[in-house]
Amino acid sequence: MKTGGHYDAAVIGAGLSGLAAGIRLAHFGKRVCLFERHSAVGGLNSFYSIAGRRYDVGLHALTNFARSGGRGTPLTKVLRQLRIDRGELELFEQRRSRITFGARAPAELAFTNDFSVLESEVARAFPGRIDRFRALAERVRATPLSAEPSPVSARGALRELLGEPLLEEMLLCPILFYGGAAENDMDFNRFAMLFQAVLLEGLSRPREGIRAILRLLVDKYRAAGGERRMNCGVTRIRAQGGRVASLVLDSGEEVTAVQVLSSAGAVETAALLEGGSAGGTGPEAPAGRVSFVETISVLDRQPAELGWGADTIVFFNDSEKFSYAVPPSLIDTRSGVICIPNNFEFGPAGGLPEGVVRVTCLASPERWAGLSPEAYREAKQAGYGSVLECGRRFLPPVADAEFSKVTVATDMFTPLTIERFTGHRNGAIYGSPVKSPRGATTLQNLHLCGTDQGLLGIVGSMLSGITMANQHVLMGPGAPEGR
Repeated sequence: MKTGGHYDAAVIGAGLSGLAAGIRLAHFGKRVCLFERHSAVGGLNSFYSIAGRRYDVGLHALTNFARSGGRGTPLTKVLRQLRIDRGELELFEQRRSRITFGARAPAELAFTNDFSVLESEVARAFPGRIDRFRALAERVRATPLSAEPSPVSARGALRELLGEPLLEEMLLCPILFYGGAAENDMDFNRFAMLFQAVLLEGLSRPREGIRAILRLLVDKYRAAGGERRMNCGVTRIRAQGGRVASLVLDSGEEVTAVQVLSSAGAVETAALLEGGSAGGTGPEAPAGRVSFVETISVLDRQPAELGWGADTIVFFNDSEKFSYAVPPSLIDTRSGVICIPNNFEFGPAGGLPEGVVRVTCLASPERWAGLSPEAYREAKQAGYGSVLECGRRFLPPVADAEFSKVTVATDMFTPLTIERFTGHRNGAIYGSPVKSPRGATTLQNLHLCGTDQGLLGIVGSMLSGITMANQHVLMGPGAPEGR
């Protein structure tokens, strides 16, 4: 056995939650090490390069936007606990986003970071339901930010509060696409958390996208004295006496730690355990199945020059009833998300040097996994065209020949791509439909953080890492948040 050192805390995975946990622990003098199998940090929110051009993965927008001076919001909590000055993030707000159902005679709701815009849109499109919508917003505001599940389903609550099926479906669409680990529904607490993040607080983006956030977190972690081992994953977790005894690394080394935080996912962490399951991560937490494909089109001009300058994000649906479920075919092009990163309010200094259009649709991980290599390549090529076409139906018309002429690069990722680079079974970005709010496993010193702890989104992931580091390493349950 090769020994590789002893730590106060070991963190499996250098995604956003792992980085945040590491920073928090290092700030208080803990000897902490992040173990990451890949060469880049970020996990589900990272970037990659093709022919010298960098592509973001995961980041459409940073949710939970809060303006300077705001207090008590998830974003301000993250900034305070990671000792990040707000100016270091340099966030730019969304221009305008839309929820649109039906391509020919659409029902639409526009929204910005000013919630009154969405209120006025609901009053215009559903005048008889505006008071009920305001009551829903008040109930959301009164729901504590918590990963604890609610016995009430989101659909059930919306049906009771709104009594308008189309409005219910339109409000569910962005919430499910931005955090739905289960098909077609979620518990009300999770809905309230995401409604607040996306619609009440709103969307923003650093000029450089996810790279700016990752660079900042890595710099903070280094400055705090944390250790990071890249291209060095954990291949097994050895247990003794109900505790983690050691972590076996890909290299064959073994390291020990007083506490272990895993951001790998519940099912994925359980699979690392020798001879057992990490309780709460076994049969009670099945592997997620909800996954996506996403096309990326890089243009030689700004999208505004094609008439696509108004929308930042478009959530669309063109089926009789919105379905958020694993499709029977490779891709479900009836609904999805269009993101145009150029259309944030970057100001006089300008934004991205090239135009970018991203279109995301639901996909079947099982069907993609069943393809031969040749069939997979053919499916990606055909899928790029069909996904892009379905998204363009909800944007001002541009001739195919013109769009082809201005497109300088393309790429597409599938559930297999996601699984390969993140380790998440089935390419399930939002992980298991069953979460572990306290991060508990059957091993006393092994705790989950990140997606399967239950806090979602970029801000939520960082807050998850901070919360689990506070509760399980720094202070224990019940300790004050602001140490």
